[in-house]
Amino acid sequence: MAKVLIVYGTTEGQTAKIAEHLADAGRRLGHTVDVRHAPDVAADTDPARYDGVLVGASVHEGRYQRAVREFIERHSQALAARPSGFFSVSLAAASRDPAEREAIERIAANFEEGAGWAPQRTASFAGALKYTQYSWLKRALMKYISGKEGGDTDTSRDFEYTDWDAVTRFAEDFFGGLSAA
Repeated sequence: MAKVLIVYGTTEGQTAKIAEHLADAGRRLGHTVDVRHAPDVAADTDPARYDGVLVGASVHEGRYQRAVREFIERHSQALAARPSGFFSVSLAAASRDPAEREAIERIAANFEEGAGWAPQRTASFAGALKYTQYSWLKRALMKYISGKEGGDTDTSRDFEYTDWDAVTRFAEDFFGGLSAA
């Protein structure tokens, strides 16, 4: 079976949780999967040593984590030479407004293009509202935005919007493609 690297960027932890879910799905299919947080990726973590690579990042203020972009730019040739995928995590992916979901797709496409990478598979997953982790200012802002969308506004708890079945399907598609290759 294949050896796969998953590199992710996260701010409040939901992208890390998704990366681990993807890894677990790959392992269930018999693959060896290494998961690395982008800022902690060691210089000796070479994607060329893997049969496939998944990269994930969360959107905050219209941008992904810098460490993810730097990883992609540093390893663009290795990423282009093997099956790869990108997963984007954002609250906008859970929006009922098609314009919000389209905006996230544009942010992801612009990110990939700007980093010089064309992954074979991409996905956009809804993230989570982590009210209990926010500063008072961010909590108030996120409550306002969520309320405007008709979303959850109880700031005493967190809300997870990730469609875990969709994450599993993405994993099965990616890892299944490696098995067939």
